[in-house]
Amino acid sequence: MPRSELRRLVLAALILYGVGVYASLTHHAALAGVVYVSGIAACALAAWLSRGSDSEDPPDGDDDGPTDREPPPDPDGLPTFDWAAFERQFRAYSDRPREASGAGR
Repeated sequence: MPRSELRRLVLAALILYGVGVYASLTHHAALAGVVYVSGIAACALAAWLSRGSDSEDPPDGDDDGPTDREPPPDPDGLPTFDWAAFERQFRAYSDRPREASGAGR
């Protein structure tokens, strides 16, 4: 959705909030509630519609999908995570004696 339409939707939500404030001040509580709910819904819709638009994304003209379907193989030279060492260190940490802390010390 183009930004100008999203701005209009947010502007409409702000106008609805203003009408809701006016209705609240003139003691029309039910109308104010309906207008506030409408404003919140319009603002939520604008937020939901804007989540898919990113200025960093390439234009939609080329919709061939991803070019490589396979994930890349593990690159050489990058360190891998040593799970065995992690588990040994975690067990040593969790088995250590603990000191009491807090107000009841």
